[in-house]
Amino acid sequence: MTDPIADMLTRIRNALAAKKSEVIMPYSKIKFDIVTILEKEKWIKKVEVISQKPLSAKSKTKFKHLKITLRYNDNNQPSITSLKRVSTPGRRVYVKKDKTPIVLSGFGLAILSTSKGIMVGKEAYKKGIGGELICEIS
Repeated sequence: MTDPIADMLTRIRNALAAKKSEVIMPYSKIKFDIVTILEKEKWIKKVEVISQKPLSAKSKTKFKHLKITLRYNDNNQPSITSLKRVSTPGRRVYVKKDKTPIVLSGFGLAILSTSKGIMVGKEAYKKGIGGELICEIS
C-alpha cells in the first residue's frame, strides 16, 4: 500500500456509506493523530487503540489497530459528508501560513501536517504556521 492515509479515509467513507457503527484499521501514529483531531472536533464519536492477536501461532508479536466509532445524527445521517485526500505521495500540496484553506465557509475542517505536528487549519493559521495539506473534511 503506497498511501495509508488515503486507505484510512476510504475505509471511513465506505463504513459511513454502509451505515456501520465502527471501523477497524491498522495503527500508525499519523493516522492516530488525524482521527484524534476528528474526535476532538466531534466528527467521530470515539477512537481506541486495540491490540489484535497474532496471525499465526509461530508469531508472538501483537499488532495495534485503531477502532473508530462513527457518529450519526438523529435521522441516521452521517456527520461526515465528504472526506477528501488533498496531498498524495505523487503530488504533495503545501500551504503557506496565510493561505490555509477555509473548508465549507468554516463549517468544514482542513488538516495540516506542520513542523509543530498534525493540526487543524484554523489552529495553524492562528499560530502562523504553514505545512502540508493532508485532507479536507465536511
